[in-house]
Amino acid sequence: MADKIVVKELSAWFRKNQALHDISISLPEKSITAIIGPSGCGKSTFVRCLNRMHEEVLGASSGGTVLLDGEDVYGPGVDPVLIRRRMGMIFQKPNPFPTMTIMENVVAGALLSRRLKKSEIEDMAEKYLRLAALWDEVKDQVNRPGISLSGGQQQRLCIARALAVEPEVLLADEPASALDPISTAKIEDLFTDLKERYTIVVVTHNMQQAARISDRTAFFLNGHLVEFGETGKIFTNPSDKRTEDYITGRFG
Repeated sequence: MADKIVVKELSAWFRKNQALHDISISLPEKSITAIIGPSGCGKSTFVRCLNRMHEEVLGASSGGTVLLDGEDVYGPGVDPVLIRRRMGMIFQKPNPFPTMTIMENVVAGALLSRRLKKSEIEDMAEKYLRLAALWDEVKDQVNRPGISLSGGQQQRLCIARALAVEPEVLLADEPASALDPISTAKIEDLFTDLKERYTIVVVTHNMQQAARISDRTAFFLNGHLVEFGETGKIFTNPSDKRTEDYITGRFG
């Protein structure tokens, strides 16, 4: 399996506070990688460095290399907006655009780069709502506000919106932490289906979730990558005692 993202000696700071220390990791394409670790260990900072969202924070900086299909996303002349189109982001709290309908939410990002006829907009909305496993629930109400949906539905709407820009990678930062167990299960099933098309990186504090859905797991601690490998091995026979202590609940 080829590597989609290769990270070399990535470090990150919030002003003088170093959040990541020389992270080197390769993420294979069309698979799910879980990023686990206690609060404040650098998980979210790591995924935000992948698509250059970290630099949007006042006083934030980073160093090192992030390669997407061999291209340095921090290279001279690289447009961060294009990088973020290729690596879509799903946030912890669903964030549909409050003044837009369900349909308008789905196509909002796509319309920034091209003009579409009404029939094309309708077809696109249906395509990506289907892909996000939401179409059957909302097909008769696509002109209602996106914020009228339940929390779990709103999160799948945001996933549909991210997919409509046709990214290659989905970065998900604790995408189910604010959801009930039934909605969480739907998101997990959705990611399992989507990995046939996309490379997915999921930050999660839920160890059971990481074990259920990911192919590989990376354990972060105090801004360092402690261990990375196949999920089955990480959870049953980790190489580092700190990984074992975290997974068994001795800390974190």
